Amino acid sequence: MSTHSTRLRALRDELAHQSLTGFVVPLTDEYMSEYVGAYAQRLGWLTGFGGSAGTAAVLPDKAAIFTDGRYTIQVREQVSGDDWQYVAVPENNVADWFAANVGEGARVGYDPWLHTRAWVEQTRAALSAKSATLVAVESNPIDAVWDDRPAPSLAPLSVHTDDHAGESSAAKRARVADWLGEVGADAVVIPALDSTAWLLNVRGEDVSRTPVALAYTIVGADGTADLFVAPEKMTDAVHQHLGNAVRVHDRTDFAPALGRFAGKRVAIDPALAVSAIFDAVEAGGGTAVPLRDPTIIPKATKNAAEIAGHRAASLRDGAALTRFLRWIAAEAPGGEQTELSAAARLQQFREEGGQLRDLSFDAISATGPHGAIPHYHVTEESNLRIEPGQLYLIDSGGQYVDGTTDVTRVVPVGAPTAEMRDRYTRVLKGHIALATATFPPGTSGQQLDALARLPLWAAGLDFAHGTGHGVGSFLAVHEGPARIAKPSYPGGGPQEPLRAGMILSNEPGYYKAGEYGIRIENLLLVVERDLPGGEATMLAFETLTLAPIERDLIDAALLSIEERAWLDAYHARVADTLGPILPAEDRAWLVEKCAPIAA
Repeated sequence: MSTHSTRLRALRDELAHQSLTGFVVPLTDEYMSEYVGAYAQRLGWLTGFGGSAGTAAVLPDKAAIFTDGRYTIQVREQVSGDDWQYVAVPENNVADWFAANVGEGARVGYDPWLHTRAWVEQTRAALSAKSATLVAVESNPIDAVWDDRPAPSLAPLSVHTDDHAGESSAAKRARVADWLGEVGADAVVIPALDSTAWLLNVRGEDVSRTPVALAYTIVGADGTADLFVAPEKMTDAVHQHLGNAVRVHDRTDFAPALGRFAGKRVAIDPALAVSAIFDAVEAGGGTAVPLRDPTIIPKATKNAAEIAGHRAASLRDGAALTRFLRWIAAEAPGGEQTELSAAARLQQFREEGGQLRDLSFDAISATGPHGAIPHYHVTEESNLRIEPGQLYLIDSGGQYVDGTTDVTRVVPVGAPTAEMRDRYTRVLKGHIALATATFPPGTSGQQLDALARLPLWAAGLDFAHGTGHGVGSFLAVHEGPARIAKPSYPGGGPQEPLRAGMILSNEPGYYKAGEYGIRIENLLLVVERDLPGGEATMLAFETLTLAPIERDLIDAALLSIEERAWLDAYHARVADTLGPILPAEDRAWLVEKCAPIAA
């Protein structure tokens, strides 16, 4: 099927064949992942949408695609308005859309392996008010019409050594076993791919840009575990690493295994596990206990080895980015570089370091109007030439065995306008305000989010995405549960207290539709801090990312004395740390870029 309109018609025919009025197509997989393998890219195949979050709703005579504020422009560029209605979230939701558009007796299908139980309950309630029914399908109708659907990856697992993990898998499983005793459960299902990777100290290559394997884990109260993974993915080294306490099963045995807990209490995270997992446990006579995955907080709270590893990764990644910034500053004014060629050159600089395993996400390489799309993804069709008068934004990161990086910088091509400098400086002021925050234990990212927005708010401006997200340790570049965001923004979620050892991004921005975008992103480590005369230990941030912040876009008159002092100290650290490992010409350029800012 060569067009997305043809694919939509084929899906409608298949729905009619299955006696369904409508169907829901989320952008996720059976593990509730943010980034999914090619085999699970059903939303992109159906609609053409290339973002990382969205949902489609299909009826016989209408269809809608739901996206948040990050994709307002992108979805209109990639998805046909002739076939699809554009619906914004969180102001609207799929359940209410169906309730408003279906007739009495309608049967709306959903794949129980792609939705949480909470979503199922909400949507079922909304449909029942219209005397319509939500129907769990046995097989996904998209798969029935997707003739060339890729197979799931069979890439082998690899061992993530204890030196890098900082703790053995046996010790981690013992902690989970202790937790099961505390909550009175017999077992816990670990559905998230990065949770299994962290718990068992293994990594994989099944999801683009995220080093995880398609697998489920069930941990028992005795600390042993059952790993469900395609047998082709197991190697002798991984078998030896896991030992006898981890029993390995074919991934297809997972659903049947859930039905063997009759009379047992099984902990399942309702935010991370799909509805089908709950259904299978209960159908087998077990009791599904909705509790948070016990690996979530330990995974997010980095230990000493993981923190040391991230520092090392930040050093080599910062050197690569600095070399790129010098290169693009010289090349861009000539008008010969494009968004794709620039992204490829940055990847090459990272690869030259010799330790890059993968990118941590597809680089957001955006010039001019594309910079105003926060999660822009460049393609051959959208690729623009970088030209004088524009701002070029590059948001990128690397996957290294000792850490995951994520950083954004903006480069002016030629002389920036006064407005560009004003907006950039306001973003920088917000970035500094968050970087220098001191706060008591128990404080959430939601409480800190306004610090990064105040300089923009003062000028009647804002940005429509979160200010910060958690980052994994050679794992997912977007890692929960902590966020720095408004509650209503993507990733805002419930308030999660920040803890020492967490790594989060600091990335306020400003976007002028059709013209340019600005974002300054560093990664922060939450640390404990005792203040002179203070009565309690507080928390604060240490900036981990090392790369110059574009001085030609700064209006120094807008910076306070304290802000200039922070910027000068940061740049001095960047120059002192990166300088010795850079080639001479790059080192000289960096020293100039990191000179103190004049008042």
